[in-house]
Amino acid sequence: MPRSGTKGSLCTEGQVGSPAPFARGLWLVGGVNANLHLLLKMGGFKVKRRPRSLYLPSLRAGSAAVVLPPQAARSLASRAGHHVLCPQSSDILSTAGYDCIIQHLNNGRKNCKEFEDFLKERASIEEKYGKDLLNLSRKKPCGQSEINTLKRALEVFKQQIDSVAQCHIQLAQTLREEARKMEEFREKQKLQRKKTELLMDTAHKQKSLQFKKTMDAKKSYEQKCRDKDEAEQAVHRSANLVNVKQQEKLFVKLATAKTAVEDSDKTYMMQINTLDKVREDWQSEHIKACEIFEAQECERINFFRNALWLHLNQLSQQCVTSDDMYEEVRKSLEACSIEKDIAYFVSHRKTGQTPPAPIMYENFYCPQKNTAPQGKAPGPNLARRGPLPVPKTLPDDPDYSLVDNYSLIYQ
Repeated sequence: MPRSGTKGSLCTEGQVGSPAPFARGLWLVGGVNANLHLLLKMGGFKVKRRPRSLYLPSLRAGSAAVVLPPQAARSLASRAGHHVLCPQSSDILSTAGYDCIIQHLNNGRKNCKEFEDFLKERASIEEKYGKDLLNLSRKKPCGQSEINTLKRALEVFKQQIDSVAQCHIQLAQTLREEARKMEEFREKQKLQRKKTELLMDTAHKQKSLQFKKTMDAKKSYEQKCRDKDEAEQAVHRSANLVNVKQQEKLFVKLATAKTAVEDSDKTYMMQINTLDKVREDWQSEHIKACEIFEAQECERINFFRNALWLHLNQLSQQCVTSDDMYEEVRKSLEACSIEKDIAYFVSHRKTGQTPPAPIMYENFYCPQKNTAPQGKAPGPNLARRGPLPVPKTLPDDPDYSLVDNYSLIYQ
């Protein structure tokens, strides 16, 4: 962003001087970049973009001020295609441009405070979420009766959820640290601005006080001039009077009025010179203040932008870290084996390999026990479930129903 010279700055009031192009009335300024246009609008100028720009020699650093009537300036600018800068007020007592800059800086400070509060609130949300997730992981049962490979996968799952919760709690601490940095930066700029604002307030008060003194001196001077004119008219009217003493009184009054006019004229001129010096001092302080404020605004925007960028990087890193942890769970799930879990269950929970013997029939009147129920013969001990049959798709097999060479069972 331009700082001084013909490149422009935040200055919005006064006349063109060596550090920055600004003036009372309308100005034609060339070489003003986009940032300066924005800041000049902020400072109370109306900025109109034209297709091309042109340097005016009278506006270069160290040159004299050029003041154009509004209509002439607009007409010339329209023909030449210049940037037109229009301050809202040409009143020497006006602080509209300065007040607009201060308001913008206050808004910037408010924006920093809002982002700081946002970070604190987000930190609270992350911390609460992390603690809730931690409690869920540690206190809530989740498949605690599973066995073998699936049990190990669930253990990894609980561990990684615990790690994700810890990451969210750590993120909350990081966000609070970033909020603290934003607060420190905001307070630092506030202290820096305070010194400049005190100097500018003093300059504004001196300018207003001197302007009042000058206006009082002007009124006194004008009144003395009117008194002198009346005394001269009285002398001319009494030229034909015979009373010599009355004429002498009128001449003495005229001489006194002339002396008073000369004294008031000197006082008025002295006050004008003093006011001009005060105005130049105020203008110099105004330029310095604008440069300081511009540097602060550049620093604030850069700091704010970097803080927001860093915040997004932290959120992205949180997502990446969480996904890495979830990937560990996925890997453990890939290692799960349904066959192994079933075999493990059968191996560790089996109650025997022999099925219960059949209940024998006992005749009440005949104590001899039958070896097998009526209608059934004892057979060998077989497993309760043998191997599943393997179906065969044979066209001539009578166990399959075929309709036009299409099997309803297997194709």
